[in-house]
Amino acid sequence: MRETPVLSIAPVVLPTPDRAVDLRLRISAPATGDGELPVILLSHGQGHSNNLSSLNGYAPLVSYWAAHGFAVIQPTHLSSTTLTLPASTPGAPLYWRSRAEDMTRVLDRLDEIEAAVPQLAGRLDRGKVAVAGHSMGGHTASLLLGARLTDPDDGTEVNLTEPRISAGVLLAAPGRGGDALTGHVAENWPFFATTDFSRMTTPTLVVAGDKDASAHLTVMGPDWHTDPYVLAPGPKSLLTLFDAEHGLGGISGYDVAETTDENPARVAAVQRLTWAYLRTELYPGDTAWQTARDELAAGADPLGRVESK
Repeated sequence: MRETPVLSIAPVVLPTPDRAVDLRLRISAPATGDGELPVILLSHGQGHSNNLSSLNGYAPLVSYWAAHGFAVIQPTHLSSTTLTLPASTPGAPLYWRSRAEDMTRVLDRLDEIEAAVPQLAGRLDRGKVAVAGHSMGGHTASLLLGARLTDPDDGTEVNLTEPRISAGVLLAAPGRGGDALTGHVAENWPFFATTDFSRMTTPTLVVAGDKDASAHLTVMGPDWHTDPYVLAPGPKSLLTLFDAEHGLGGISGYDVAETTDENPARVAAVQRLTWAYLRTELYPGDTAWQTARDELAAGADPLGRVESK
């Protein structure tokens, strides 16, 4: 598909009285074109840099996806360090439930979003919606795709599955709980402890780096990030990136100091393969995913491998 200039507008503010602050969004899309645009909801991670964990992050992915035919909607979740909410705010510090609810709010209010961005009027395809998330954003996306957990505050099972989402991409996402977690995580973020992928049935591409040990989160090493693929039912695909760490080459921003494995070629592979996967999932019969897989495998020194079930 031809690359086109991108329109990116922020902040688009949705008044949200029942939230600690109003929901702020960035909307990125092809600047021109008459056809209806499939939508990607993108959930940011946490990380050390302030603005990467907000609507201002992930430009390498957002720009590529928008230039190749998607409308990308990025919320600033309550966990963003740009907001500096009091520690006593309900849901702090990671706001796992609110993060998922942000995405449902977006889908509920697409008419308002189109009205706020006149260049988008009539261009969003409500029937073709995907979700993507990196790191903690991957946890958010997995809940929307069907993963479950037990609320540590009241012991109830939480089901935040969003039926309007047809496909997902999990980027360096957290894996299972239980004995896979470090003691610090189990004690301070107990919602991770009961993560259950067994009912995450929505088609999903899981992207994991084979050097992403995430030792502050898990005792299982890099394989932990493949759990959403291994433990969830099909249809699923797993893209394992060779020598990749948690930044997957630098997807959270251009020239980001906290990227420990900076690699432009790896970022380009993530751009291409994630776009191709979602293109084919949302448009059955499109050959983009198979073509991208073939190109990855054909290289003399491949950057990764893909498996599916």
